[in-house]
Amino acid sequence: MIHSADVQQLISHWWFAYDNALYDEWPELFTDDAHFVCKTDTGMTAFEEFVNVDVRGRDEVLAWQVQHRQGSPSPLRHGGENVHISENRGHEADFRSYIRVSQILNGSPSNLSTALVCGTVRDDDGTLRIAELLVTLDTEDSSVLGERKVV
Repeated sequence: MIHSADVQQLISHWWFAYDNALYDEWPELFTDDAHFVCKTDTGMTAFEEFVNVDVRGRDEVLAWQVQHRQGSPSPLRHGGENVHISENRGHEADFRSYIRVSQILNGSPSNLSTALVCGTVRDDDGTLRIAELLVTLDTEDSSVLGERKVV
């Protein structure tokens, strides 16, 4: 059985290692068949080309992540919030969470983005690894929930 604290530890480790470009730590965090998707919720931003990806396999995931990280600000901070298991299948568990992404502008923290993060972690020969990571960046303006059109 996969425990929520272990999922929290793994996802926190990933965001810390990503932000600090600890490239040597990245391979051990993903399964061989890892799947990574990143997109925006509207698909209509000026930076779609920079963030949109759908890659499979650890090597492809890591290659894209390195390229993306090298083109991103530093310092950069991804704060994972509300990480919780949504389904547990024993050797594999689905999770959901949020991230808040910040950078430093003019000497002060500045929010860069927020996102919904969903994924799957798997026990891979006794080591918990990320098997799937789906990131949807929030770009739509907030509005009153009861007044939103359902699509």
